[in-house]
Amino acid sequence: MSLVSANKTDTNIYTIEISVSAEDFAAAVQKSYLKNRKSIQIPGFRKGKAPRQMIERLYGKDFFYEDALEAIFPEEIENAYKEADITPVDQPKDLDIKYMDVEQGANFTVKVTVKPEITVKAYKGLEAEKAEVSVSEEDIDREIDFMLDRGSRIVDVDDRAVQDGDITVIDFEGFVDGVAFEGGKGENYNLTIGSGQFIPGFEEQIIGHSIGEEFDINVTFPENYAEELASKDAVFKIKLKEIKVKQLPELDDEFAKDQDYDTVAEMREGVKADLLAHKEEHAQRDFEDAVIAVLCDNVEGEIPEVMYDNKAQESVQQFANRVSQQGLDFETYLMYMGMDLDTFKANMRERAVNEVKYELAVEKIAELENITIDDEAIEEEYKKMAENYDLDVEKIKEIVASDVIANQLKIQQAAKLVIDSAVAKAPEAKAEEKKDEDAE
Repeated sequence: MSLVSANKTDTNIYTIEISVSAEDFAAAVQKSYLKNRKSIQIPGFRKGKAPRQMIERLYGKDFFYEDALEAIFPEEIENAYKEADITPVDQPKDLDIKYMDVEQGANFTVKVTVKPEITVKAYKGLEAEKAEVSVSEEDIDREIDFMLDRGSRIVDVDDRAVQDGDITVIDFEGFVDGVAFEGGKGENYNLTIGSGQFIPGFEEQIIGHSIGEEFDINVTFPENYAEELASKDAVFKIKLKEIKVKQLPELDDEFAKDQDYDTVAEMREGVKADLLAHKEEHAQRDFEDAVIAVLCDNVEGEIPEVMYDNKAQESVQQFANRVSQQGLDFETYLMYMGMDLDTFKANMRERAVNEVKYELAVEKIAELENITIDDEAIEEEYKKMAENYDLDVEKIKEIVASDVIANQLKIQQAAKLVIDSAVAKAPEAKAEEKKDEDAE
């Protein structure tokens, strides 16, 4: 392979000319013949046994040329990128073949979009808002209520009628105009009264009934319900089979001991410390996100739109894969979320803009700061990956090249430099608060 030229012909666009020797191209043509001959039938020869010369005489001497070029193209273009010292951000386009035969070899040009040159106006001492955190008595009470709820148990009730908040077990079947409708039937269904699981008016009509009773409930489906049922009157036939209640434990020192504290007072202090740590962690994450947003605003340069598009498509695919791993079809997920694919892609496109700017920025910072990664750090990262994926270190090295690891660590250090040097400032008062202050 020989890189003839690599010329910048437009913003972030290079036109690359590549020449393949006659010897290399002829070898690729022969490989194409050996690969494809088994599917070629020539009169007078068994299928797959026709000589190459006979096939070319019948179909033309260039019969295998296109397949040969397609086979050698990936390696040729990759070598050209390295020789030209350019980093592509998209697949090459506009292939233009000047000549292609076994006597001369092949010569062609392609256009490729490359990583842009950007500048970062500032990346040290960036200012961003950071919320002040505190924990109120109400916060502590709310968390302890959650703890009590987690320690609750469900007990049967058989000496009274249903009350708001009870857990009922019911059989039900719904009818519209006397005809049962699809999806309107259930048996041994657990329904907590007041939970809002069913349409308005359903749960309230169970209150006051006792175990063993069979009764009707009259409701009207909301206007925004499924089209076939929207705004229609329905009758549900109900059989009340069980009543249960959630029984909370007593908030005392015994309960505190179950939570690894000696007393309730000690538990409240522990809960306060945990909540404070959680809020501080959340505030720090929000602060770091805000710093990154400022960093992205400081990126200057003409970034190819294709980088945003590719990043958005990558994010969509990754999200779809995660949803699929949870056993849910991606289109079904979008339907549940009330969103179509185009809207979802548009949302991902908005996020992709900052993600691309961030990646370009930290790469540039690593270059400006001359960040280097030694062999010891790379080896340590390999060990961490091996532990995380439960694989042998040598296996990880086969999968991930050391230069990839080094680049990831450079980016991490560059990002850490930005965050560590950032300056936190108090959040500005909201418009309503400022208006009240001015009035005072």
